[in-house]
Amino acid sequence: MAVTSVMIVGVGGQGSLLASKLLGRLLVDEGYDVKVSEVHGMSQRGGSVVTYVRFDDKVYSPVIEEGEADFIVSFEKIEAARWIKCLKKDGKVIVNTQQIDPMPVIIGAAEYPQDVLDEIKSAGVDVDDIDALSLAQQAGSSKAVNIVLMGRLAKGFDIPYENWIKAIENSVAPKFVEMNKKAFELGYNCK
Repeated sequence: MAVTSVMIVGVGGQGSLLASKLLGRLLVDEGYDVKVSEVHGMSQRGGSVVTYVRFDDKVYSPVIEEGEADFIVSFEKIEAARWIKCLKKDGKVIVNTQQIDPMPVIIGAAEYPQDVLDEIKSAGVDVDDIDALSLAQQAGSSKAVNIVLMGRLAKGFDIPYENWIKAIENSVAPKFVEMNKKAFELGYNCK
């Protein structure tokens, strides 16, 4: 098996670090050598946050270079476009359709590109776009977008559903376990 590389990209405060922790824990429990690297950027101010998760029998570096990502899990549309160059030719992008305006848009110096996902799709990229925010709210909290997206990612892995649930139980505070399990299920079963 070749190293599998997953990029989790988003905006500060969206829970991408919990998502990478959950994925890393799951993969370690499955017996893989796992490397995780986090690039926070201006995460506390709504800036870009990137996490690399790589796994195989043996992994030597956590860094994902251009053209190496098997999956990009994007918490926001522009972040998907920002990191698309890292995707392999046969890779997949799972993207939350939520729009979070970056600072240039907020201050009026730029406009949010309305057709960003269409542009990515027209380049032949396998895009799985999902309204993760609505599903998270349905689960009980808008903060569960990260777990909805992990549910969607799980469809691309040959790891039993129950093992993902166990990883959730071991990764989140007990009072949030049931809500996160529901968020995961909604992402996993979404058409």
